[in-house]
Amino acid sequence: MLLNIILIIIGFILLIKGADFLVDGASEIAKKFHIPEIVIGLTIVAIGTSMPELVVSVTSALEGHADLAIGNIVGSNIANMFLILGACAIIRPLVFKRETRQFEIPFTIFVTILLFFLCINGTNDEMNVITKEEGFILLVFCILFTVYNLIMAKKGEQFENKDSIIEIKTIDKNVSPVWESLFGIIIGIVGLKLGGDLVVNNSVQIAQILGVSEKLISLTIVAFSTSLPELITSIQATRKNETDMAIGNVLGSQIFNILLIIGISAVLAPISYSISYNSNIILLILGTIALGLFPFIGKKNQMTRINGLLFVVVYIIYLVSIVCFV
Repeated sequence: MLLNIILIIIGFILLIKGADFLVDGASEIAKKFHIPEIVIGLTIVAIGTSMPELVVSVTSALEGHADLAIGNIVGSNIANMFLILGACAIIRPLVFKRETRQFEIPFTIFVTILLFFLCINGTNDEMNVITKEEGFILLVFCILFTVYNLIMAKKGEQFENKDSIIEIKTIDKNVSPVWESLFGIIIGIVGLKLGGDLVVNNSVQIAQILGVSEKLISLTIVAFSTSLPELITSIQATRKNETDMAIGNVLGSQIFNILLIIGISAVLAPISYSISYNSNIILLILGTIALGLFPFIGKKNQMTRINGLLFVVVYIIYLVSIVCFV
C-alpha cells in the first residue's frame, strides 16, 4: 500500500504540472487567434481534462463493469459541478458571459436530463440499459455541440468589448509561437493523462484492499480521481484570472462526459443502468439548474463566493451520505 501512496503523490505532481502547461498553452492560442477563452475551455481544455473519464468509462463498459462506467461519469459531473465550480468561485467570483447564460448552461441542463431519460426509459424496475442506438443519439448531440463551438470560434473577438480587443492585440506581440503553445497543450494533456492514471489505478487498488464496493468506488474515489484534471486545471486557470477558461472547462467536461464518453461507451457495449443512481443524477440536474439561476439572483451575472461555498458544502454532504448509505 505504501507504493500505491507514493505513486498517487507522483500522479498529483503530474496533474498539477500538466494543468499548468495546458492552461498556459490554451491561453496563448486564444490570444493568438482572438478566440474567446470560453470556447477554448469548452473544447480543447474540456476534452483534454476528460481523458481519464473516457479511458475509465470505455474500459469499464467493454469489461462489463456497468457501475464503474455510469458511476464514474455521474460522480465526476457532480464533482465538476459542486466541488470544482464551487472551489473556483471561492477563489474568485465567476462572471458568466451572455452566451454562457443563454446557451451553455441551458444545454448542460438539457444533456443531463437527456441522460436521465435514457437511463430510466426501460421496462425493468431494477435495471435498465443505455442501448447502442441511444449511444448514437448522444454522439449526434456531441457533434452539434462541437459545431456550435466552431461557430463561436469563428466569431472570435465579436464576443469581446472594444477595450478587450485592444488589450488582446497588444498582448499578441508577446505571445509564444503557435507550435510552442500546441506543444504545451499536448504535454499538458499527456501529463494529465499519466497523472490521472496513476491516481485512479492506485486509489482503486487501495479501495479494493480495504474491501470497498464497486459502486462506492465509482461514485467517490474513481469519480474524484478522474475529475482531478478538471479540478487542478480550473483552479489554476482561476488563480491566473482566466475564469472564462475555468467555466468552459467545467461545462465542457460536463457535456462531453455525457455525450461523448457515455455515447462511445454505449455504442461499443450497451450499458446496464441501476435505478439506484437516480438520486445522484437528480442531484446533478438540480445543481445545474441552480447554476443557471445564480446569474439572476444576488450579484448580476455572477457566481459569488457564497454560492461557491454553498456548492462545496453540498458536495461534502453528498460524499458523507454516499459513504454512510451506499
